[in-house]
Amino acid sequence: MSPSVWYDLVLFLLLFALYVYVFATVRITNLHKVYFLFHFLMMLWPLCQFATDMAHDRRLQLFYVTMSFVSLSMLGSGWLLLTVFLTGNADKLGKKRLFLLFAPAVIAVVGVVMNPFSLFVAPLEGGYIDRAYGPWFWIVIVILVSYFFASLSVLFRTLHSSQTSPTIKKQVKITLWGIFVLFAFAGSDALLNVVLSEWLPIIPGLTSLGIFLSDLFFVYVIKKYNVFDLVYIAHEDVINTIPYGILVLDENESIVEVNKALQSFIDLHVGDHFDMEAFLGSVRVEGSSKRFLDHYKQKENTLSPMEIIVERDSARHFILQASPIVDSYRMQIGHILTFQDVSQERYLVKEMNRQNEILQERNHSLDRIRHELSQANRQLEELVLTDSLTNCYNRRYLTQHLTHEVITNIHYKTPFSLILFDIDFFKAINDRYGHVKGDEVLYRTAQAVKQSIRSTDILTRYGGEEFMIYLPHTERQLAKQLAERVRLSVESNHIVVEHEIEQVSITISIGILSIEDFDHEHVLDNPEEYLIQLFAAVDKALYQAKQNGRNRIEFAEFQSKKEGYSYHTRNYRNSY
Repeated sequence: MSPSVWYDLVLFLLLFALYVYVFATVRITNLHKVYFLFHFLMMLWPLCQFATDMAHDRRLQLFYVTMSFVSLSMLGSGWLLLTVFLTGNADKLGKKRLFLLFAPAVIAVVGVVMNPFSLFVAPLEGGYIDRAYGPWFWIVIVILVSYFFASLSVLFRTLHSSQTSPTIKKQVKITLWGIFVLFAFAGSDALLNVVLSEWLPIIPGLTSLGIFLSDLFFVYVIKKYNVFDLVYIAHEDVINTIPYGILVLDENESIVEVNKALQSFIDLHVGDHFDMEAFLGSVRVEGSSKRFLDHYKQKENTLSPMEIIVERDSARHFILQASPIVDSYRMQIGHILTFQDVSQERYLVKEMNRQNEILQERNHSLDRIRHELSQANRQLEELVLTDSLTNCYNRRYLTQHLTHEVITNIHYKTPFSLILFDIDFFKAINDRYGHVKGDEVLYRTAQAVKQSIRSTDILTRYGGEEFMIYLPHTERQLAKQLAERVRLSVESNHIVVEHEIEQVSITISIGILSIEDFDHEHVLDNPEEYLIQLFAAVDKALYQAKQNGRNRIEFAEFQSKKEGYSYHTRNYRNSY
C-alpha cells in the first residue's frame, strides 16, 4: 500500500486533534455549535478520502466518495455561516436568509448523492479510487466558488465599514487569509488532479491540507480574540442590553465601543472622533458645562455627572457621566461615558408639579368657597338673629344668648339687669303719619338708644314697638342710671316729618329688672322656664310704668322659687 494513502488519515487526525482542543478549552454556546458543525464537515473530507483508498468494495468506495463531496458541499455553506458569525452579523440572519444560505449546498448534495447517469462521478478501472468526474462535479465547484465570493463580500464589507470595531477588523483580516489558503489548495487540487490529471501525476491531500491550514487560522482567531468565549459574549450582550447609553473612548478621543442604546438617539460609530466640547454645544445643558469640561479635560480620576437635553423628535433628558479608564499604573488611557435616560423621571416630576399647582389652585378655590360660605352663613345668621328694620338683634337671639348667659351669671353670682321699654302712643303715630313714618320712628329710636348704651350692652327688638336691653355686670343703681340716659336720649331725639311744621317728639316707658341678690336665688331645672319668669317680671314693671303715666321708669322685684316665682314693682316718681 502506497504511503500517500495515509496522508489523508494523518490530516484527519490533526483536524480531530484541533476539534478536541477547541472543544476542551472553550465554553459551549450556540455559536460553538456552528463552529463544531463546520469543523466536523472539514474532518469528513480527509477521513472519507482515506476510507476510499482503504476500501476494496466498489460500493463502499462510492459511499466514501459521496460522503466526502457531501461534506465539501456543506463546507461552503458552513464557511459562509461561520463568516457571518465572526463579523458580528448573526442578528441579521432570519429564516428566509438561512434558507437562501443553505439552499445551494443542499442542491449540490442532492446531485452528489443521487449521481444520476453518473453525472457526478464514474469509476475507472472497476473502482472509485481512480474516478472520472462529470458535469455535476463542476456544478458543485461553481457552488463552492459562489460561497467563496459570498464570504469574501461579507468580510470586505465588514472590513471597510466605519461601524466595525478594530477588534472585528483584525479578526476579519486573519479569516481572509484562511479563506485564501483554502481556496488556493482546493483550486490547485481541482486543477492538478482533475483538469490536468492526464498529463500530471496525482498529488493527494491538497484539499485536505488546505482545510487543515485554514482551520488553523480559525482556531487562532477564536483563541486570540475570544470569539466564542462565554464571558466575552456575555459582556457584549450586557453592553448592548443595558438601558444606559455607553460610549468608550481611547486616549485620543476615538470611539472604541458604542452600545445599541446610545446609537438609538445619537448617531455615533466605532472609529469616529468624539469632540466633547462640540457635543455639549449641540445639546442643551442643565447647569454649568464649564465645570464638567474642566474635570474632563484635566483627566481627573473623578466622576463628573451632568444633565443634558437631546433634541430629536422630542426632548430627552440624560444624566451624562464621564469616568476615566486607568491602567495598572493608574495612568489614564481613555474615558467611559454613560448616558442615563431620565426623561420619564423628569416628565413625572413635571407632571407632579403641574398636578400640585392644579391642586393648590383647587385648594385656593375651596378656601375662597369656604370663605364665601362662611360669609354667607354669617349673613344668614344675622338675617335670622337680626331685625331687618332696626338692625338690632331680635328676640330669638336674645333668648339664645340669655339662656346660657343668665345661668352662668347666677352660677358665678354676677349681677345683671334687663331693661324693657316701649314707645309711648306708637299706635297714634302710625295712625297719623302712616306705617312708613312709624317704621322710621322705630329705626331712629333704636339708633338713639345704641348711642346711649355701653358696647357690652345688647339691644334687641323684643316685639312691635318694644325693645329690651341686656346689661351684663350691672347692679340696680347703675341700671337706673343707664335707663335714665336712654329715656332722655329718646326724648331729645326729634324726628322731622314731611309736610309737618313741628317735629315729632318720642317718649318711652321703661321697666327694669336687676338680679344682684343670689342668697335666695334658685335656678329651676329648666333654664328656658326661668328666663320666661325674668321676661314676665320686667314686662310687669313696664306695664306699671305705663299705668303710672308713661315716660317713666319702674323697677321689678323678682324672687324665684323651686315651685314657682313671685314679684312686685317699685315706683320711681319723676317730675317730668
